[in-house]
Amino acid sequence: MRILSKAGLALAFGSLAAMPALADDPAAPAAPPSNFTITGGATLTSDYRFRGISQTDKRFAIQGTLGVVHSSGFYIGTWGSSIDDYVANGSDQEIDLYGGYKHTFSGTTVDGGLLYYYYPGSHGANTDFFEPYLNASHSFGPLGVKLGLNYAWNQHAQSCAYDPRCAGKPREDSLYTYGELSVAVPKTPVTVTGHLGESWGRSYLTNGLKNYTDWSLTAAYTWKALTFSAAYVDTDIKKSEFVIPSGRNPVKGGFVGAVAVSF
Repeated sequence: MRILSKAGLALAFGSLAAMPALADDPAAPAAPPSNFTITGGATLTSDYRFRGISQTDKRFAIQGTLGVVHSSGFYIGTWGSSIDDYVANGSDQEIDLYGGYKHTFSGTTVDGGLLYYYYPGSHGANTDFFEPYLNASHSFGPLGVKLGLNYAWNQHAQSCAYDPRCAGKPREDSLYTYGELSVAVPKTPVTVTGHLGESWGRSYLTNGLKNYTDWSLTAAYTWKALTFSAAYVDTDIKKSEFVIPSGRNPVKGGFVGAVAVSF
């Protein structure tokens, strides 16, 4: 805990005492707008799907995010979610740290940066990894288009040496490419988004699969600071290709409902 010195307390109280006088002074200049914006939010979801695969054994997850954006376009932040321990060998939490730059050129927004996936409490396996990302989006009236990719170079989390399908290649780099098409329903706060993604390269987090496809269709309704969404998510992975201890099928298609609040 940080403790203020006596001088610091005197300065703080002096500043507070001076505030009403400044506010009542019509000649006092207005404070310049800040170049920084703080964003954040929380989400309750019926299932946390990462690239089509359930990270919560098809159960509820609690998620939260906090970020700082500069007027220049640079930003940093963190995002976290509860997960099931099969995802990262004993960890029950995923924490993502990220930083990047976003800018709009002639109506097209380009966003690029670096993600770090951290799984605290994982036992005997290094599942943390870095992943640079780049995407571009453009709106045509109510229609939005987005294309993106995430790339992870050869890291410990890319290992799947335990799986015979990785014989001769204990570690590989991986690539995720995706496209999204969204439509804002006219005169309503409803948006419908279709997503199609492809994962390339075997890794620990894909259970040794070389590549697979995921897709989803989401309808979202925004009311003030709240967003309610319903989605159908699926992959082309066979159940026999992704076995977890509970016996559930984390790659089977299903509906996901969520409610999020933002500030």
